[in-house]
Amino acid sequence: MEGRRLALLYSHLCPSPSPSLLPLSIVSPSACAPYRKESLRDDCVFCLIIRGESPAFKLYEDDMCLCILDTRPLSRGHSLIIPKSHFSSLDATPPSVVAAMCSKVPFLGNAIMKATGSDSFNLLVNNGAAAGQVIFHTHIHIIPRKAGDCLWTSEFYRVCIGVL
Repeated sequence: MEGRRLALLYSHLCPSPSPSLLPLSIVSPSACAPYRKESLRDDCVFCLIIRGESPAFKLYEDDMCLCILDTRPLSRGHSLIIPKSHFSSLDATPPSVVAAMCSKVPFLGNAIMKATGSDSFNLLVNNGAAAGQVIFHTHIHIIPRKAGDCLWTSEFYRVCIGVL
């Protein structure tokens, strides 16, 4: 089962020209998904994706959460782990849901690093508007990293131009 999931993840990050893979890349509602329709919102992009009403590139799905590629990635393979029920922020999310999301990080992080040739990843949660949260549905970012990529401003000044 893990091998199949890794192969699906890899096929999204390193797509082949085979058109037979394309239908797998669009999120569709899962028959085993326990989410209740009333727990999702009509005005939330992630809720629309979970219901299969908006497209997304799915990397992983189980009964509690979904992992998709970010549409505005900071690096190749930048992904989001999203609970299948709507919670506006991390502090509003039940501990059992947070645990389910976090338990996928080692598997997904390693698979994303392997698929992108990265040697590290950042795990990021923007919790609240002042912290940079834009979509108010709990989600965790997995951002693949390579040495010297200078993704963050502090790294740019320290590593890339030798200041600080």
